Amino acid sequence: MTEARTRQDFGLSGVTRRTFTGALAGLGAFAALGGSRAATQTPARNVVLVHGLFADGSSWSEVIPLLQSAGLNVTSVQNPLTTLPEAVAAAQRVLDRQDGPTVLAGHSFSGMIVTEAGVHPNVSALVYVAARAPDAGEDYAALAKTFPTPPASAGVLFDGDEGRLGEAGFLRDFAGDLPKARAKALFAVQQPFRKELLTGRTTHAAWRTKPSFYAVSTEDRTIDPDLERFMAKRMGATTIEVKASHVSLISQPGAIARLILSATRGA
Repeated sequence: MTEARTRQDFGLSGVTRRTFTGALAGLGAFAALGGSRAATQTPARNVVLVHGLFADGSSWSEVIPLLQSAGLNVTSVQNPLTTLPEAVAAAQRVLDRQDGPTVLAGHSFSGMIVTEAGVHPNVSALVYVAARAPDAGEDYAALAKTFPTPPASAGVLFDGDEGRLGEAGFLRDFAGDLPKARAKALFAVQQPFRKELLTGRTTHAAWRTKPSFYAVSTEDRTIDPDLERFMAKRMGATTIEVKASHVSLISQPGAIARLILSATRGA
């Protein structure tokens, strides 16, 4: 499979039977690429997904059917968006329920959760989707300041202790490649986050010991794409680049599903 093929979108937005069939065919072809490394590993049959800021668990709704149709057991965690320890605990409870090897995937802020909770013994591989990927104890905010400030940062609003992304910033800088009606529907289910969540630091860096995969969003206006590339390179991740906004999991779910499926095979 060529790199162009790997990046082709088999998304479900505006789904037709032909599009959905193509998505499944793409997933099947991608699975066949396991190679010698996959042959020596027990494939993961479980996938746990975690959402980030400005979202809820339904943000994975385009990816989930593709993974389920590939025979995987999929669970989307409802991140409480309160404190990092509480968010990690929510993911750990779901990981505890998994039977066998599990791929842990996170979008955006939840890369913090993947990095911390990924040391769980059930986790066989990590997938970061336009996500934070700090080292243990690292000040992510300080790291981010060494790269250009993304436009979405200016749109964050606070009501006391609760933060959220304003509508203009959400539509333009968070979900800029989605149809406006779809982006507005996502804005409507946005969950506020607590300020304290942003102060948390990881105590582990699971990517130092677990196979890692990273999807860079090249048109990202929420996390700088070069910061994403830096983190992916630092962890030695298997990396793809998707021409997408911050929400590639919604605008290009096929590409993200294939990356996750690759992680289940260890390819």
